[in-house]
Amino acid sequence: MGKARIALLSNPNSTGNLSQLPRIRAFCAEHPDIFHYEVEKADQVGEALKTIARVRPKVLAINGGDGTVQAALTELINGDHFGDSRPPVAVLPNGKTNLIALDLGAVGDPVEALQRLLTLADGDLSDHLVARELIALTSDGREEPVIGMFLGGAGLADSMLFCRDKIYPLGLPNGVSHVLTALLVLLRQTFGLTNRFLPPSPSPIEVKVRRLGALRGRFQLLAVTTLEKLLLGSEVRTAGKGRLKLLAIDHRSSSLVRGLFAGFTHRLGAKKLSGVHVEEADEISIEGDRSSVILDGEMFEARIGQPIRLTPAKPLSFVRLAA
Repeated sequence: MGKARIALLSNPNSTGNLSQLPRIRAFCAEHPDIFHYEVEKADQVGEALKTIARVRPKVLAINGGDGTVQAALTELINGDHFGDSRPPVAVLPNGKTNLIALDLGAVGDPVEALQRLLTLADGDLSDHLVARELIALTSDGREEPVIGMFLGGAGLADSMLFCRDKIYPLGLPNGVSHVLTALLVLLRQTFGLTNRFLPPSPSPIEVKVRRLGALRGRFQLLAVTTLEKLLLGSEVRTAGKGRLKLLAIDHRSSSLVRGLFAGFTHRLGAKKLSGVHVEEADEISIEGDRSSVILDGEMFEARIGQPIRLTPAKPLSFVRLAA
């Protein structure tokens, strides 16, 4: 096979692709230097990258939600399809909770983003490349780590699942869905309500941070990330003591309001706040009684005696699409 400027990996089953994929297919048909490969399941990504490696693309673009991106990153790190010459990764704006695309400046129309990527790939990409640390998730019984960039646990995982199952089907815009979910969490917290129309209360968990000890209790929000931006556009300021950023907010209304306000005003981590824990580490473990965590769209379960372990993975180069 000849060399393509861009190899595009698409997931037709991604929510955002239900309406956009026909336009993307038409755009690719008009540009023969784009090699377009579609997968319908995560277990097809390995074979897809094996084929894509044969066209030696200058950029690997991913068109799908966070789950699709996670499957591709996992295969890029664990597989040996490209040897030591892995192409930089670009993420098109697509999917419902595509935090990775947001962090890399991919917003708006995916076809316009693909056009910009094509223009960038025609020249020197070096000024548009950024290195991103990755998270490696391991647990008992798992042969190879799963690779991602954002993990949500405790009440955040419960809220993400609630948003996915209860709010997204209403057909509201993504931003409105996320704000509505946050408001419902605050409503439950403030008035102590329990209702099937509200997100559930979080279960107790233990989070161990190497060198810093353990956090135990109920947390309304638990996040581990290598991203610069979190949900709702908030950012975490850290001191550079580890590659994994940890944010945990206690299960109290005052702590949640304090943490959310600091996030919205871009002051999260700038100073210590009661009930708001911001740390950095190179190793984190999460243990709980069947407590769910979500890594870039895929759910895992932390159990007592069977913790989920998070460590840094090899960094990859990504293409920042923002002008």
